[in-house]
Amino acid sequence: MPLVELLDAAVAAARAGARVIRDAGTVQAIRHKSSGTDPVTEIDLAAEAAITASLSAARPHDTLMGEEGTARAGTSGLRWVVDPVDGTTNLLYGSPHVTVSIAAERQLPDGAWRAVVGVVADPSRSEMFTAALGRGARRNGTPIRVNDPVPLDRALVTTGFAYLPESRARQAAVVADLLPRIRDIRSHGSAALELCWLAAGRCDAYYEDELAPWDWAAGALIAAEAGAVVTPFGSGVLAAGPALQPALAGLLQTRTGHAAVPH
Repeated sequence: MPLVELLDAAVAAARAGARVIRDAGTVQAIRHKSSGTDPVTEIDLAAEAAITASLSAARPHDTLMGEEGTARAGTSGLRWVVDPVDGTTNLLYGSPHVTVSIAAERQLPDGAWRAVVGVVADPSRSEMFTAALGRGARRNGTPIRVNDPVPLDRALVTTGFAYLPESRARQAAVVADLLPRIRDIRSHGSAALELCWLAAGRCDAYYEDELAPWDWAAGALIAAEAGAVVTPFGSGVLAAGPALQPALAGLLQTRTGHAAVPH
């Protein structure tokens, strides 16, 4: 399947989801998932419906998997992984750090899935980050590249936090230990955005160890295609430029027990 066709389908679907976010009026939580700080809004549901409708029209035989419950089996060997609103808490508070994340994955002979197309739309900044496997990463059509080389003590690192209190306490202890050893740390509340900003040189590394596949599937491919070394890290990812990744991975492994070794 030509990657350009998949990329076009992903971009069209991301635009459909982004329109829902841009047009949102008052936003309120309608329920919660893993904890009382893990909200779902009508916008999450409406954006996922718009995205899946677009993908279903363009790619009716593909598998669909969405954060808000979309689950459709397909027969093509391709799967779409959708996060309709990455940054729902930000959306509730009127923060602009909210994205639509869509990845197309191909099933490998061993049954595993590999991302071949990734699209992340940032409605508030009118930015669209895109990547196709082996073809580089772009922001609004312009090629982007990670910062490299960056020494550990000059690295601007981004991260995120889980919803359960015990996980947050553990992650906070890691941040406290990491912060004196780097330039600074940021957390914007959208894994997809952090990975895309890494790809665009707006930070130097990103790590988070408790994520779902839809949080990172598209952004990880975009970061990798922009030159980052991206590795599994717990249930999440660690991504950084080639010179920085080994030092950061080694430091984090001693604090978390998670190895981050490139395959």
